[in-house]
Amino acid sequence: MSWFPCTGKTKKKSESQKLSSRPPEKLKSNSTFDVKKEIQKDGCDHIAAQTFTFRELAAATKNFRADCLLGEGGFGRVYKGRLESTNQIVAIKQLDRNGLQGNREFLVEVLMLSLLHHPNLVNLIGYCADGDQRLLVYEFMPLGSLEDHIHDLPPYKKRLDWNTRMKIAVGAAKGLEYLHDKANPPVIYRDLKCSNILLGEGYHPKLSDFGLAKLGPVGDKTHVSTRVMGTYGYCAPEYAMTGQLTLKSDVYSFGIVLLEIITGRKAIDNSRATGEHNLVAWARPLFKDRRKFPQMADPMLQGQYPTRGLYQALAVAAMCVQEQPTMRPLIADVVTALAYLASQKYEPESQPVQRSGFAPGTPPRTRRDSDKKHSSRSEKDQGRGLN
Repeated sequence: MSWFPCTGKTKKKSESQKLSSRPPEKLKSNSTFDVKKEIQKDGCDHIAAQTFTFRELAAATKNFRADCLLGEGGFGRVYKGRLESTNQIVAIKQLDRNGLQGNREFLVEVLMLSLLHHPNLVNLIGYCADGDQRLLVYEFMPLGSLEDHIHDLPPYKKRLDWNTRMKIAVGAAKGLEYLHDKANPPVIYRDLKCSNILLGEGYHPKLSDFGLAKLGPVGDKTHVSTRVMGTYGYCAPEYAMTGQLTLKSDVYSFGIVLLEIITGRKAIDNSRATGEHNLVAWARPLFKDRRKFPQMADPMLQGQYPTRGLYQALAVAAMCVQEQPTMRPLIADVVTALAYLASQKYEPESQPVQRSGFAPGTPPRTRRDSDKKHSSRSEKDQGRGLN
């Protein structure tokens, strides 16, 4: 995962491109950083996360063997492993000592996932901070990330049907609702995107990667000011311009994710025609005319979706990506709306197939040659979500 400025072109390397006004501190080989002391300093000395030795995690991954590798990015590599003490299958993120996640981001993730627990947040099992080694141990999510179930699907991968998409959308929204409304003080996730939504059995979604999470405003404060960090294409416009972060910044990012779920398009896709590179810029004119809503449905759905459900889901997405943050809904209201949509099961056998209604000059997505290089193991998808 690479740090990325607020403006400019995306790099082809990864969908997980970051925004940052300055890079974080690097891990130092002679670091005296003590996780336990830092945790006590923050007043959180009773956390559930276990501490592991580097030797234990090396054994769990067969000495970080290549065939255990799930994925990699700018923060490091993610391996599948088995803990010898419990025989539990886990995902182990080994941070690159010269990479982009510094000591502070490492500590934030340990603290956040140790103190926050919800069915729609990934479970942090423990961490390792031996010498200059920084590793995080998570529960293993067998279906990988949402990103690899809706973008550039290879022929062998099953497409997500409408019901599953709504289930994932409401689950991700519930995770965000917990951070905003149940956590005290509230937590701003700051990096909501498809690759950070991991999927368990039955496509149960969980938010992952909390290295950029920030405590939200309390009392009379309306925002927190911070350096601009996040992912290109998902960052709320007012935050990118001013550095003023609010809960509504997350709502904007969620709107982008919901649009991706509905349309199958990427937040930023430079391979598309001129005017269609940016998902929101492409969608906004279509939001103004309900007759064009069928043009926005993912062609991979093959017309199998409820017309009313599509309209209502797009209406929610449109509200979330409003330019003005005050015009965006609270995440609790988004959960209510999506929970209703998820409860209305679509039965393709008993309901008519909708016409896709492609806009002129906008062909349906085709599988490119690059799809052939896509890994045949869905396990590798989790590596993206934890990087």
